[in-house]
Amino acid sequence: MITTLKNAWKIHDLRKRALYTLLMLVVFRIGSSVPVPGIDIDIIKKVVDQAGLLSFYDMVAGGAFSNFTIFALSITPYITASIVIQLLTFAIPSLEELSKSGEDGRKKITQYTRLTTIALALLQSTAISVGLFNNALISKDAFSVTVVVLTLTAGTTFLMWLGEQITEKGIGNGISLIIFVGIISRLPGSVINTYRLVREKQINIIQLIIFGAIGLAIVVSVIAITQATRKIPVQYAKKVVGRTVYGGQSTHIPMKVNQAGVIPVIFASSMLVFPQTLTLFFKGNYQNFINKWLSPSGDPGIWIYMALEVILIIFFAYFYTSITFNVKEISDNMKNSGGFIPGIRPGRSTEEYLNKILMRLTLAGAVFLALIAVLPMFVFRFTTIPFGLGGTGLLIVVGVALETMKQVEAKMVVRHYQGFLK
Repeated sequence: MITTLKNAWKIHDLRKRALYTLLMLVVFRIGSSVPVPGIDIDIIKKVVDQAGLLSFYDMVAGGAFSNFTIFALSITPYITASIVIQLLTFAIPSLEELSKSGEDGRKKITQYTRLTTIALALLQSTAISVGLFNNALISKDAFSVTVVVLTLTAGTTFLMWLGEQITEKGIGNGISLIIFVGIISRLPGSVINTYRLVREKQINIIQLIIFGAIGLAIVVSVIAITQATRKIPVQYAKKVVGRTVYGGQSTHIPMKVNQAGVIPVIFASSMLVFPQTLTLFFKGNYQNFINKWLSPSGDPGIWIYMALEVILIIFFAYFYTSITFNVKEISDNMKNSGGFIPGIRPGRSTEEYLNKILMRLTLAGAVFLALIAVLPMFVFRFTTIPFGLGGTGLLIVVGVALETMKQVEAKMVVRHYQGFLK
């Protein structure tokens, strides 16, 4: 990895992209320190500490939610909007046609996603201002509430634009990198706090060692599963055109065990935060009910939360894989090119064979993601280690880092091929 980064830095285009990405991420971190005007931060922190389910918001936002800065909502409205639009693409024929109509159709769907993001940001910021954090408003007149709502909405809209700019002009997926930086920004504070508690003998050193071993095992296993691929052999028939023989070579179709990456984990966590968002509109004991029955810090809420997270991760793993890996299209392309899998007839038989393998691989990858996401909850449940990076956070951090490195390597390969052709 270090060698790859060194080689990438020597290439002018990649160095320019890397610097642009770093600059945009610095802008994100600076914005995460700018507070929303007219808010009492101390009250915000007390509410966030009591509402355990809001921890995902704060984790993704890198502490911006508990500090109630202009990026307090982070990019979660965009994630939710993406889920909604992708689900509607299957339900609404006109959207499905747009998704298959090339670049123009994808641009329109992207525009719909942006508009939905702004609408959700308005909804969430209004709910937070008039509901959960109403007592934190220094002044409760209409103007003050409007300023808070528009500031939070503008912050999310700016982050959405920032992520798109990183994806287009930088390196890696911009939205994923924003989440990545938000999560790792909390690591130094967690490490320092853990070290302090160890010195004060408030944490058992054996628990810390076990925690470190589990964390290392999670990282290694995430890398192994993310890189794991099943190669389906493909043979191309020979064709004689004049005196020239075409085809006849052997190749393979790479099918990943974890085809969807960390997307199912991000989607599942975002969906589990949605009930908390709805309760922000209401006063009373709704918050206490959600925290008890649907929160990793509640009892029996932790068991319900883990069960729902496992189900949602498996669902989104199959859902996202079906979007990114079109078995029918691959089968048709093989048939038209004269390719076939040894022992399998081209056409429908090939499609059914590939789909069967894909379903099994997706199940294995989804179960792995679910286990890694919920396993650290048991550790936090029975230990006192105040470490803010759980299984979900580790999955996202490791997954995004691997995907970004793959993009760097891919751009280097393209660059070398261009130089060879010249």
